[in-house]
Amino acid sequence: MRTLAISGFLASLVLFAAVEWAARREGSRIPSLGDVCAYVMRYEVGPVPVGRIGVFGFWWWLGWHFLAR
Repeated sequence: MRTLAISGFLASLVLFAAVEWAARREGSRIPSLGDVCAYVMRYEVGPVPVGRIGVFGFWWWLGWHFLAR
């Protein structure tokens, strides 16, 4: 089961790298990770920076699940 989980994460990493590489090609219409993050960070509902709160929550969740032991 552990090997399956590690394989899944490695496959996700390879897929992410391929999409990022495709996004950085000349004339590509695929947004890069930086473009997507900038778009999400600008999102607000009234005075509340919902995008920033969501990104913070995502990083908290990621750290909690993968770094806390």
